[in-house]
Amino acid sequence: MRSTFAVAIAGSLLAMSPAISAEIDWSKVDQALGKQGADQPGAVRKYGLPRTDLQVTLDGVPIKPTFALGGWLAFKSMGNQAMVMGDLVLTEQEINPVMTRLLADGVTVTAVHNHLLRAQPATFYMHVAGRGDPVELAGSLHEALSASKTPFGAPAATAQPAAQMDLDTAKLEQTLGHKGTVNGGILQFGIPRNDAVEDGGMTVPPSMGTAIAINFEPIGNGQAGVTGDFVLLASEVNPVLQALRQNGIEVTALHNHMLDERPRMFFVHFWAHDDAMKLALGLHAALERVNVAKS
Repeated sequence: MRSTFAVAIAGSLLAMSPAISAEIDWSKVDQALGKQGADQPGAVRKYGLPRTDLQVTLDGVPIKPTFALGGWLAFKSMGNQAMVMGDLVLTEQEINPVMTRLLADGVTVTAVHNHLLRAQPATFYMHVAGRGDPVELAGSLHEALSASKTPFGAPAATAQPAAQMDLDTAKLEQTLGHKGTVNGGILQFGIPRNDAVEDGGMTVPPSMGTAIAINFEPIGNGQAGVTGDFVLLASEVNPVLQALRQNGIEVTALHNHMLDERPRMFFVHFWAHDDAMKLALGLHAALERVNVAKS
């Protein structure tokens, strides 16, 4: 016969099991954030927050939202809890109002910096992180972003056929050695590293900012603007800087995006506008210095 203590323990475990095995209702997170998310590999729900309200130019090139103004938030499921990371695109005046609200709700700010130089108007990028109830996190992030003019009602960018791109996408893919995706008129590459990045004991998948980002914006006659960032170990930083500069690609920033990741990662942002194939060859030379996953 089972003891009263054993029955009590068994009952407690049964009561706890639904919470342990519960899955996140992402529709409630969507509602709290005010955006429709998209499922990504690795139990990740990602939300695009492009600054479609901003008209930004750099060296005479109009910067499309999907080129260099694509803020985002990504939630990784941890049972009925979640880890969130993201990159918020803000104007100079929006930085501290947004930060104040984030900190008041316990959301961690992990970096604030530029990605571009000489852009008009200037834009800045605030990296954030948090853990806890995903609906509460989403509500806090929405409340903080209400201190900015980040659009929530704008429709998400949709993929366009490669034929509409004024670039030889197949040749660019062949040169870089990876497949790209056309989104909002931009040819985007997300190139994962061939090693795992962890933060607080949780693996941070490529969709949460650990993939190398390379974006091409066509500007006519086979020319393109390129921007993005390399995700690098300390030993890879200066070889990549050297490869970029030797190929006429401007280095615009070198910094962290996270605080507690292992191994320690550094992010090198870049910019250039020139013949698209020439730029692709320069970026390929930089990729040759990085431990990237083979496509």
